[in-house]
Amino acid sequence: MAERLSIAYSPCPNDTFVFHAWAHGLVPGAEAPEVTFADIDITNGLAERGELDVLKISYGALPWVLDEYTLLPCGGALGRGCGPLVLTRPGPADETPEPADLSGRTVAVPSERSTAYLLFRLWAARAVPGGLGKIVVLPFHEIMPAVRDGRVDAGLVIHEARFTYRQYGLHSLADMGEAWERETGLPIPLGAIIARRSLGAERLRAIGEAIRASVRQAWADPRAGREYVLAHAQEMDPAVAEQHIGLYVNEFTADLGEEGYAAVRALLTRAAAEGLVPPLAPGALDF
Repeated sequence: MAERLSIAYSPCPNDTFVFHAWAHGLVPGAEAPEVTFADIDITNGLAERGELDVLKISYGALPWVLDEYTLLPCGGALGRGCGPLVLTRPGPADETPEPADLSGRTVAVPSERSTAYLLFRLWAARAVPGGLGKIVVLPFHEIMPAVRDGRVDAGLVIHEARFTYRQYGLHSLADMGEAWERETGLPIPLGAIIARRSLGAERLRAIGEAIRASVRQAWADPRAGREYVLAHAQEMDPAVAEQHIGLYVNEFTADLGEEGYAAVRALLTRAAAEGLVPPLAPGALDF
């Protein structure tokens, strides 16, 4: 008998909402996985070391792991109006911070292998004359306090920070998602679900079907996973958790589709042209 599947995803509400049914053996006929919770920078590293069977990673890390893992067509996070934000402290009352103010400055990011980072670097190459200063990697929940306290000049934030940054007295300098959508017309590729190629075609198809079924069950009965979502939401307000789910769980979560794959190819092709990621081999995204 095959070993039990190992999976890692974040404790964020969108992931726990999506995977609740599958993780709890509630998808008929599907093997329930053994779950590890980890933030995206950790799961990116796990994937690069090939340590688990199925992982939620950043699309920004995908080019480094495609030899060993395949991109699954469901379970991930793409969307519109949900891009990362660049946050700064407010300026004087008569001044509004501008992107050019980041020239030579220190910026905190959640990962250098993240979609957020790729979108940020692509934007900064055009918007920040003279270039950025030092980049420091911090866990995403530490970034806003670091900006507020002046330990860094700006921070690149993701997830529920879109809803909470004002509580830290911060200013949104730029929305990476708005810039991406304005230029490409495509959704923003944020989090990918990958599975080890060595599992074989039949098992990979079964995993994809289980994830898709888990998504549909979550939509059909959102209350079923509410306790699971809130238990792992890092003291997040329930209303914010619901906003988070509504923003990041959508039709692309059930199926990437042509538009979803086009968005992923566009991001990684542009990033490769800037030398930020390795180029994609032909057919690298095929499932």
